[in-house]
Amino acid sequence: MSNSASLISIIVVNYDTTDLSLDCLNSLSKIECQDFNYNVVVVDNGSQKEFKLPVKLRKDNIEVIRTDNNIGFTGGNNLGITYAAGHYNPDYFLLLNSDTTVTPLFLHELLLSIQGDDRGIAVSKILFEKGYEFYKDNYDAKYHGNVVWFAGGTIDWPYLRAFHRGVDEVDRGQFDHLTNTDFATGCCMLIKREVVEEVGLLDKKYFLYLEDVDYSIRAKKRGYKIVFSPRSVIYHKNAGSSGGAGSKLHGYYQTRNRALFFFRYAKIRYKLTLLKLMFQDLFKGDEIQRQAVVDSVLGRYGKQPFI
Repeated sequence: MSNSASLISIIVVNYDTTDLSLDCLNSLSKIECQDFNYNVVVVDNGSQKEFKLPVKLRKDNIEVIRTDNNIGFTGGNNLGITYAAGHYNPDYFLLLNSDTTVTPLFLHELLLSIQGDDRGIAVSKILFEKGYEFYKDNYDAKYHGNVVWFAGGTIDWPYLRAFHRGVDEVDRGQFDHLTNTDFATGCCMLIKREVVEEVGLLDKKYFLYLEDVDYSIRAKKRGYKIVFSPRSVIYHKNAGSSGGAGSKLHGYYQTRNRALFFFRYAKIRYKLTLLKLMFQDLFKGDEIQRQAVVDSVLGRYGKQPFI
């Protein structure tokens, strides 16, 4: 395989996460790229404080574009993809969260993994950044920084959930096999240009959460496989860019978007289960869950200003 001519455009969406984004960009500046070329498009997504590159990162292959308002994870990445396609015409797009740091060979390994006509998307093994584990006090200190956040994605249709394989497990090599997976996480997903041309962009209805699972399903319906690449490793400061589990933002978009996703793709018997869950949230849930159910029924998608 010769990748000497391959160009990868990396999309990083920044929303008031300057320090995290700079850590991410600094780690990208150290990657080994003898067999490909890359550029970075930072989308400053309506941040209150304008994102500026420090002098040491002002390079020809890093560019910052800005939006006037927060257009979400979906909108920010869509803008970055569209901009990169128009200005650079890359062979691949990499969506990369601003709250990640990468290892030197992560992109090389992703590129190796995605080769093959039927492979359309490749996703890294993602570990919690040291100290950001969900249950860090449950691990011996020697395992901090070696706990899995994502080792492939599984859609559990009967229970109406999409979950990360291996999450919270110490990485002992148990997931070190190249394998197909149900979905890729938008935290770090490499997408072939032809997939974007055929499938399109992220669905802006989601705004935040489950848009990556939706995109994966759409790609698979077009005949593309999604591959988990265990030798490509990055680290994630979990929810550093969005607030994370337990926040109102997380609760609202997860509840609303679950309805959007599973009504769109699940079999009828599972949709009936979803209706039951929605009634439970409507009558027994908190205010955020009730609002999410109402909005999903009324078709109010995209950004909701009350969050």
